[in-house]
Amino acid sequence: MIGCGLMGESHLDNLMKLGDAGFEFVGFCDVAAERAEYFANKCGSGKAYADYKTMYDEAKPDMVYICAPPYVRGEAEFESIERGIHMFVEKPIALDLKLAREIRDRIAACNIITAVGFQCRYDNINDAAKDYVKNNPIAIAQGSRIGGIPEAVWWNKKPLSGGQLVEQSIHQIDIARYLLGEADTVYSVARRGIVSDVESPGYATDDISTSVITFVSGVSFTFTTGCYSTNGASWNSRMTFGSRSSRLEYRLLSNVTIYGLINEDLAARAEGVIKGDGTQRRNEDEVGVRIDSNVDVGVVCDRTFVDAVVTGDGSMIRSPYADAVNTLAITLACNESMATGRPVKIEIG
Repeated sequence: MIGCGLMGESHLDNLMKLGDAGFEFVGFCDVAAERAEYFANKCGSGKAYADYKTMYDEAKPDMVYICAPPYVRGEAEFESIERGIHMFVEKPIALDLKLAREIRDRIAACNIITAVGFQCRYDNINDAAKDYVKNNPIAIAQGSRIGGIPEAVWWNKKPLSGGQLVEQSIHQIDIARYLLGEADTVYSVARRGIVSDVESPGYATDDISTSVITFVSGVSFTFTTGCYSTNGASWNSRMTFGSRSSRLEYRLLSNVTIYGLINEDLAARAEGVIKGDGTQRRNEDEVGVRIDSNVDVGVVCDRTFVDAVVTGDGSMIRSPYADAVNTLAITLACNESMATGRPVKIEIG
């Protein structure tokens, strides 16, 4: 493992639950030596390193988790590819699309298995969401993620993290893409001035941004994300996918609820269209079909990657590196639009 911070420990905890998966821990690397030592002691095997190349030379791993901050991506990935080491890369995979594409192309030229930390794709609620989108053509979608500022010292500086949309809310963007397909264009605006430097020393990122993402299918997805919140009551974060007669509400890692696809008795009681101006009323007793998340998506995601490496079959991985590049492209295009004030065309390839 390269990077023994918060996400590294999350993966370590997941991997320690997979005692029957046919692997052993051989090395942990971090610029903070005590963190690497802590990881080795925690799992009871492996050695701590300050330099990942030395770790590779000595431990000779078959697979690696790259959990370093996004602003230091590239070198470890290229070295892993050169040595034929299978890679799990935490998101965001890079802050530069050209770099991500170069890594993707080098992966394609060799025989290694990759996965990216979009663990939300492994949630059981996605089966119902995918079925809904397939059977109910989506007319419009919208969503939001509002929260606070993570503790990582680099996070509140956009040049180092990419901003909240790239570093955190890329999960929501990835699920939207997972359901709606590839994106075509984006237009984004951002606001600062809500969070002060006193609250978050060195603060240099967007408090809130709103993006309109148009997908190839023609569906427009309006998404707002912010890190200004001091209380969970300040906003209700969710995504909504609406068809002509029903809608799906998606709460990340929690549940999906489908409204409008109801039984005949409820349908008979629902109010219909008011003739004339086309206004519609929502039934006050509206009942939805709810599917709750019932899996530990982190464990499932990590188990899928490990099993893929052990068996040599990566077909069950839901977000290999090449696919993750297209999600990154959307978020980086949003950042470009915020900076230029213009719509940005997303180039897939």
